[in-house]
Amino acid sequence: MSAPATTRARPAETGPKLGAAPMARWGGERATRPSLPSLTGMRWVAALAVFGLHVDLVGYFGGIGGKVVDWGFAAGDTGVSFFFVLSGFVLMWSARPRDRAVRFWRRRFARVYPVHLATVGLALLMAYTITPYMKPDHGEVAANLLLVHSWTYAWRDTLNPVSWSLACEAFFYALFPLLARALRRCSVRVTRVVGGVSVLAVVLLPSLTTWFGIGWSVYYSPLARLPEFVLGAVLARLVLLDRWRGPGRHAALAITAVCYFAAPAFGGNEHAAVTILGFTLLIPAAARADLTGEPSSWRHPALVRLGELSFAFYMIHLLVIRAVEAVFHSYSPHLPPLPAFGVTAAVFATSLGFAWLLYEGVECPARRLVLREWRAAFHRPRPNARAGARGGESVA
Repeated sequence: MSAPATTRARPAETGPKLGAAPMARWGGERATRPSLPSLTGMRWVAALAVFGLHVDLVGYFGGIGGKVVDWGFAAGDTGVSFFFVLSGFVLMWSARPRDRAVRFWRRRFARVYPVHLATVGLALLMAYTITPYMKPDHGEVAANLLLVHSWTYAWRDTLNPVSWSLACEAFFYALFPLLARALRRCSVRVTRVVGGVSVLAVVLLPSLTTWFGIGWSVYYSPLARLPEFVLGAVLARLVLLDRWRGPGRHAALAITAVCYFAAPAFGGNEHAAVTILGFTLLIPAAARADLTGEPSSWRHPALVRLGELSFAFYMIHLLVIRAVEAVFHSYSPHLPPLPAFGVTAAVFATSLGFAWLLYEGVECPARRLVLREWRAAFHRPRPNARAGARGGESVA
């Protein structure tokens, strides 16, 4: 899962009242860009889709209940695709031309790595206690800690399986300073062509991998998922320049819903190829709703708060599911609807509780600590050479 830059909402549900003034001014070099709280709220829905997919895969529900859950969440893996596009959008929206690459990487490290490290520690604890089948070798641990494990198909599920998407994000972050600089130098026409090529790549790649017999390995590949991130950055650039021309939020949401529920009719690794059209329309539509002050349920304070917890929730929920399986020895139990709903609710509540603890106890304080220590180390005032010499101190 991607961890986009924070887009906090204002207290009022209606969001910023910016009117319909020309939005091109926000693409300027020194523009002060408004927050986009609707995008934060949408992150929670994407995380919930991934959670529903894993509930479907572990088989809590049997019979008709299982069919309903499968209908609702069989395409839940596209929540990760949504995160990749959203990550590119938010990072491009918040990027500044004079922002140095090292400073950007430092902020992203402070944003995502503490939670990753905490969940790796929990996964290791589980591997040596209740889930021995999760026990990795030294190479797998090193690859996971360095966030390169999704480059190797056999290592993609190491420790905390959902962290494969974080390895993709690390690759995106490494390239982002170059991508942002390139898009700023592109004309609007070239930018649109890049966006179109990115969409085409997402649509065609699953078919090409099937044709060449590559299959699921590409699904986890950072290089193969790069077009989704590039697409998000392109969309943000077009919105910044007020050159985005797409349907409003209601039409975009309807198209997204149709694509989402149609996706399972295609192969398992082709879901993102179907939903990418809806995501391409929905994210800019939600952003423009915030910018123009249109009503948007996505920026309801409760939904935005859940969106802030979404990264931690995404990172912890599968570990909770696996812990429940190990403790109760319930692998694909296919329960009747009421018990299945109870187990799902318990797992959800536990995951959300741990997500809150991770957010408040790890993510936020660790980010503040990392950034503060970095500033202290690299922005320390230089000693006065003349005064040091007078005092007999070394100024070397």
